[in-house]
Amino acid sequence: MGHVRDLPRKKLSIDIAHDFEPDYEVVPGKEKVVKNLKAEANKASEIYLSMDPDREGEAIAFHVKHLLTTKNNEQRTMSNEQRAGNKYKRVVFHEITKAAIEEAFKHPRGIDKNLVEAQQGRRVLDRLVGYTLSPLLWRKVRRGLSAGRVQSVAVRLIVEREREIEAFVPEEYWEIGADVAKANDLQAVFLVWLWKIDGEKAKVSDGEQAKAIVSDLETSAYAVSSVDQKEVHKHPYPPFTTSTLQQSASNLFHMTAKQTMRLAQILYEMGHITYHRTDSVHLAPEAVTTARLYIQKTYGDTYLPEKPRFYKVKSKLAQEAHEAIRPTHVQVEPEALEFDDKAGGGLRRLYQLIHRRFLASQMADAVYDQVTIEVEAKSKVKSPSGSGQRQKSKVYLLRAVGNTRKFDGWKKLFGNNSEEQQFPELVAGEELNLIKVNSEQKFTEPPPRYTDATLVKALEERGIGRPSTYAPTISTILARQYVIYDERRFVPTPVGIATNDFLVANFDKIVDYDFTAGMEDDLDKIADGKREWVPVVREFWAPFHKKTESVAKNAKRVKVATESTGRKCPECHEGDEVIRVGRFGKFLSCSRFPECKYTANFVEKLLGMKCPEDGGDIVIKRTRRGKQFYGCSNYPKCKWASWRKPNLTEGQALEKSSETL
Repeated sequence: MGHVRDLPRKKLSIDIAHDFEPDYEVVPGKEKVVKNLKAEANKASEIYLSMDPDREGEAIAFHVKHLLTTKNNEQRTMSNEQRAGNKYKRVVFHEITKAAIEEAFKHPRGIDKNLVEAQQGRRVLDRLVGYTLSPLLWRKVRRGLSAGRVQSVAVRLIVEREREIEAFVPEEYWEIGADVAKANDLQAVFLVWLWKIDGEKAKVSDGEQAKAIVSDLETSAYAVSSVDQKEVHKHPYPPFTTSTLQQSASNLFHMTAKQTMRLAQILYEMGHITYHRTDSVHLAPEAVTTARLYIQKTYGDTYLPEKPRFYKVKSKLAQEAHEAIRPTHVQVEPEALEFDDKAGGGLRRLYQLIHRRFLASQMADAVYDQVTIEVEAKSKVKSPSGSGQRQKSKVYLLRAVGNTRKFDGWKKLFGNNSEEQQFPELVAGEELNLIKVNSEQKFTEPPPRYTDATLVKALEERGIGRPSTYAPTISTILARQYVIYDERRFVPTPVGIATNDFLVANFDKIVDYDFTAGMEDDLDKIADGKREWVPVVREFWAPFHKKTESVAKNAKRVKVATESTGRKCPECHEGDEVIRVGRFGKFLSCSRFPECKYTANFVEKLLGMKCPEDGGDIVIKRTRRGKQFYGCSNYPKCKWASWRKPNLTEGQALEKSSETL
């Protein structure tokens, strides 16, 4: 049921002068829960606190115990703790199965003070940042904005990527290859790509150069330079952590981080998977044993490695008691699960993903024969017209790398793939026949915008955020209209850009990647018992508070960029009608705001496209969660809608390719 005691929303609730003492209150709406807990606790001889096995869970256990051991809102004292005696026991399990719970109840412990203080330190830091910066953003940028340690860094990543894209200048390059065949078997054709010219790495940057090379290659003599064959082993991936599960679900199923965590929560509560907020790839020995027995029985001894596989934990905090995400009963196939909820399809797909990844992590390597073929093409010597001199011939080296799978190993779980590329039997020095020279003009592309998957990966690689924060962070920056979804990718809004620029200019440390990662490390050290939370907060607060006072006094108000519609304001006829971004999306306004209060709804239409069902305009809409889709302007009379952006040049194909909501 989440937190029952927390910092109230309407005030700072932190006594800065007295070691940042937090002033907690019962969460509004949870009074009845607390009342019922107290009534039950009074009748019980033992009370087991079995919240989630992470910092948040430990903090909830602490606060529940506090509420049950105090009377009339008296402050927590050591005597209260002593009066509680051994009545309160903390039990932790990572899967909701009978065996795991029974085992947990055999080994109760006390509340982990370090984990509680790490959560409290994070909560206090986030409250200080949010409640100090947010009012400042209201005055300097726009009302209704917020800032946070992790969310502001996430917005910065997205804004900087957008600017990289805007500043990107495409560079021309050419890919040149040749279809060649064995001299005695013209059916044995394979493709080799230009790699080197006269020993130097080939770089073809314009059409004239490409034309000259193609001309040379069309009249060159081809022969096999070398054939290198070696055996390559491809190891399986480790089992899922929170971030890698979110990344895979995004890439494969187009799920947002929030959707993934919602489905994983259901699977966890149903007892199908282990706890889904984890940065550990550790597996319990009994889980590994069960997986190996299942692999041996289902696929045979050849698919079982000689020894169990163990994976290294990257996170400094990740403990061996914390497991990776895995199925609780590997024998339960995805097809055997029954779900009544309409989310059943998503639940089954996510479970299958977790099930396969766990099994694969304990299977034998996939083995390939990797063949690298180098082909030498010598251009024929030419005599320039009118010259008695002979032009030196060039030596072109073309290359191809192919894999032939010898043993599928763990990849058996993932079906056929396109990794194989086979070549005819070849030996060094063998002559080849040229079939065709291929050339294609290309241009370098800008870095792609972030998706849910790549944003989570970027945050994790920089050490920013933790398993429990990725999905809420993305939800927050979408809700604040700092970014929007466009074709499953994040695009910063004018408000997001203005807010980011203000924070970077005035609070560079708050949005600095290394500083934020360092703060996460300090919180990890608190959880590990290596630091105290109050000194960590104090070190941050003193310079931050001083900086805030200076910025409030000296910084100028930031102007949020607007987009003109090309029309005059229909009310005052003096200002221009512009497009702004508000809390609920884009809207029309007057450029003279606040002098002129004109506002109107803004409807984005796809020019040149009509609804395939009734011929209405196609408009861009957004779900309540900010996800973009396309629909008919005649809704609700016409209910045509599509997640995919229509193809403007092939309107008639739209109806066939759309995915109806």
